[in-house]
Amino acid sequence: MNLHIRLLEAQDISQIAAAFAALGWNKPASQYERYFAEQESGQRMVFVTFMDEVFAGYVTVQWQSHYPPFQQANIPEIVDFNVLPQFRRQGIGSRLMDEAEQAVAQRSSVVGIGVGLYADYGSAQRMYIRRGYIPDGRGLYAHGQWMKYGNQVVVDDDLILCFTKTLKREGRKGHEA
Repeated sequence: MNLHIRLLEAQDISQIAAAFAALGWNKPASQYERYFAEQESGQRMVFVTFMDEVFAGYVTVQWQSHYPPFQQANIPEIVDFNVLPQFRRQGIGSRLMDEAEQAVAQRSSVVGIGVGLYADYGSAQRMYIRRGYIPDGRGLYAHGQWMKYGNQVVVDDDLILCFTKTLKREGRKGHEA
């Protein structure tokens, strides 16, 4: 099989949206149109991957994070990372993360990432730990605030734990992250 990773192009949007619609996931074309516009303006990079011309997944790098500690420290954030279920456990996610980390390493020695806390995120949680990400020490975060002892929260995609990783500054291609 032939795996190809590159930046998002406008003609990819309908195929990406259709792939997620087939899974019943709410990821409309408008999301990828916004991502493409943000990529064109330099706010975001969107790496897409295709396996033998079939869309398999993507990851984005947001240069200005919305998470306050990352924003204040000017830490780019890896946001919205998805590999379609039929393409998982083939190393595609690791390759996408390599691309994202290499792009960030051109501009920053630290990258941030947030991860959901229920079982659907279990594989991502394990991957981030194996790749050297460590919790930022601020605890759970949702809807613009940190959770405190006694808070009651809805466990959904907005409840996250944020991590950082120190990157090797890119002076050469193909380093292991």
